[in-house]
Amino acid sequence: MTEEQTIEHSDQITGDEPLVTPGMDWFVLRVASNKEDSVRATLLRKIKIEALTHLVNRILVPTEKTKTIKAGKQKIALKKLYPGYVFVEMKLEDDKRIPQDVFFLIKETTGVGDFIGTAGHPSAMPLHEVEKMLAASKAPEETPVVKMEFKKGDHIKIKEGPFENMEGTVDELLPQQGKVRVIVTIFGRSTPLELEHWLIERADE
Repeated sequence: MTEEQTIEHSDQITGDEPLVTPGMDWFVLRVASNKEDSVRATLLRKIKIEALTHLVNRILVPTEKTKTIKAGKQKIALKKLYPGYVFVEMKLEDDKRIPQDVFFLIKETTGVGDFIGTAGHPSAMPLHEVEKMLAASKAPEETPVVKMEFKKGDHIKIKEGPFENMEGTVDELLPQQGKVRVIVTIFGRSTPLELEHWLIERADE
């Protein structure tokens, strides 16, 4: 397991925590692309060192686990659901400004941009958005489904196998099996075939 995967796994929540810690709100922090995990790890470390955990609680980078199957081999990957953003749960001052110690700690972190909101006054996330984000942060399923780039009705061509170069239409996606059901014309009749998703491509590619 890579360092990045370790960070992302530690990012998951158990479901027993509240949507929002009393006295705090969730805020959205813009960060440089592909810096989400390093920003999160750095902020958590700094906050602990500076004893600011009473002002900043959770910091999340929601991910989902995806699976691809090709030639019978499975590959599991973690994909960020909100690229370029880190979610920070913190307490603001009475005037709705970021506490000075927290502000400088965050701004001095490499890869950090600005919070969503007006300058110096970040906008708290609405509860329904918090709920959606936290649900996405729960531990991924042990058996992830295959992410496929096809949809019903797509015109496809079979790349390999006994039906190579035949064209057809996607009828149904079977992500749990890593397969796609397609309709092709064989001997003048419409025939359904269940094929592994990597065996087909869009006909216009």
